[in-house]
Amino acid sequence: MATPFKRSALTLLAATLAAGALFSSGAQAEGKISIAQQFGIGYLILDVVRDQKLIEKHGKAQGLEIKVDWNSISGATAMNEALLTGALDVVSAGVPPMLTVWDRTKGKQNVKAIAALGSMPNYLLTNNPNIKTLKDFSDKDRIAVPAAGVGFQSRTLQIETAREFGDDQFKKFDNISVSLPHPDATAALIAGGSEINSHFSSPPFQYQALQNPNVHKVLSSYDILGGPATFNVLYTTEKFHDENPKTYKAFYDALAEAEQIIKADKPAAAQAYIRAEQSKLPLALVEQIVKDPEIDFTVVPQRTFIYAEKLQELGVLKNKAASWKDYFFEEAHGGAGS
Repeated sequence: MATPFKRSALTLLAATLAAGALFSSGAQAEGKISIAQQFGIGYLILDVVRDQKLIEKHGKAQGLEIKVDWNSISGATAMNEALLTGALDVVSAGVPPMLTVWDRTKGKQNVKAIAALGSMPNYLLTNNPNIKTLKDFSDKDRIAVPAAGVGFQSRTLQIETAREFGDDQFKKFDNISVSLPHPDATAALIAGGSEINSHFSSPPFQYQALQNPNVHKVLSSYDILGGPATFNVLYTTEKFHDENPKTYKAFYDALAEAEQIIKADKPAAAQAYIRAEQSKLPLALVEQIVKDPEIDFTVVPQRTFIYAEKLQELGVLKNKAASWKDYFFEEAHGGAGS
């Protein structure tokens, strides 16, 4: 039974280089899986999988003892590097970063998504009372995002900007976007008085910020995408998928069971989140987020094809997907995805 632990991106990449010969051999035996997640309530399904040891459970159902290696890394870039070098088997990020690596590895490592981790709105917030719509932003404003120009929030903002100002202007707000982790951006927004007066946020941070009367919502990612839409996804290489069918099945079945556990008992799921993440957030706040009717912790992808279609039209992606099934492995195809 594996003991969950966390490694920084630098430590992980150093370990990758040190073990390069091992990973380059391409040998991956059934019964081992290394997974990396980022931070926040958007990874609740994985937290429940880890807390309840569901991968091990479903492995045993197939007569397989599975060793699970859990890692926490911040940022899609480090995730993708570790995946493509073989240091990790499964990584997680927003839909646009996943599509970027799918696009770049098509015909090579053939990275595809395994499952969604849930549909969750991200709010564009501001403490500038003069900003009511996207058109009210000026060169004097600064929008904090985790990864300026390339992350989930920036790509979502680019899609809306293209709709409002034309495709040739889709990067209009990149020049006033600043890369800043969600906790720092939230603190700046609440405190006021800094150049950061806006933040394309995510749960739980947007809930905390909106408790301040000086902060208001400009728009939601759901407004941009036309309704509930997948926030984060899990993805892996074709090699891992094809060479480890039992381990892969145990993982996918564990994700599906975690979804059902969350929907059956949301207070218990909130407690699992705090245990797995060692979170200091108040349990009441976590329960509020888990119970939010706007949030659906589901493995079924929702509205991901909007990103694939629009980002290809804008030239961000070279390859054109015929449907969402082009960038998800077949195990996910049975649901009513999009």
